[in-house]
Amino acid sequence: MGQPVASRGRAATPTLGKAMLNKYARAFFTRVLTPFASFLIRRGVSPDTVTLLGTAGVVAGALVFYPMGEFFWGTVVITLFVFSDLVDGNMARQLGRTSRWGAFLDSTLDRVADGAIFGGFALWYAGGGDDIALCAVSIFCLASGQVVSYTKARGESIGLPVAVNGLVERAERLVIALTLAGLAGLHKFGVPGIQYLLPVALWIVAVGSLVTLIQRVVTVRRESAEAEEAAADAGAGEPGAAGPGAAESAPGEADAAERESRARGSEAAK
Repeated sequence: MGQPVASRGRAATPTLGKAMLNKYARAFFTRVLTPFASFLIRRGVSPDTVTLLGTAGVVAGALVFYPMGEFFWGTVVITLFVFSDLVDGNMARQLGRTSRWGAFLDSTLDRVADGAIFGGFALWYAGGGDDIALCAVSIFCLASGQVVSYTKARGESIGLPVAVNGLVERAERLVIALTLAGLAGLHKFGVPGIQYLLPVALWIVAVGSLVTLIQRVVTVRRESAEAEEAAADAGAGEPGAAGPGAAESAPGEADAAERESRARGSEAAK
């Protein structure tokens, strides 16, 4: 809250490409990809178009290859399109277009990509993988990942800092899942026993996501209680808080309570 607008732009969004590369690797690939980003700009391609195409590539790689059990090639395709996260950010910086819209689009499409990846695993285990338990774990990873992201976004939207990252954030979820899925795919090339890495990855992500969700919910509950206590103390310390002025402020407080009630009802319906 209170951040400058530029800090909320596309270039600052912690997308999958940025998550999978450390700062030194990012610096290298930024130098390598800058000429390509400049070429796209000269051709009239927008950062939003690159973002959309990159997400489409990730979704296709996950939902075409993973349900067939082609984890190695699926991960290769996904990784190639992951670099669109670096390209669109580079383009946005060159164009000076860091904005709320860019951050919103990136975050929204990140959720789509996450759903496709874990949905691909679920489809494999519901079909050729023939393992209902792991299908359920994959679905739990998909759902819990969305909820973990939502808890932080929702907490921040009501003015709380949500000052906790948690055990397994999006970066860790995807790096663990994609790395071990790619290695598990080497089983088709004759590497024995390595196919068990994917189930291990899914269980790690599932447990880690559950722990992270609990951490964030507990943090929001504590921060909410602290904020309400601070507001109550501030109100009690104001002159005339319990006098006639209090009656005058009652309608406004009632309106605020009503808005909060409607907001809670709206969230419960999601």
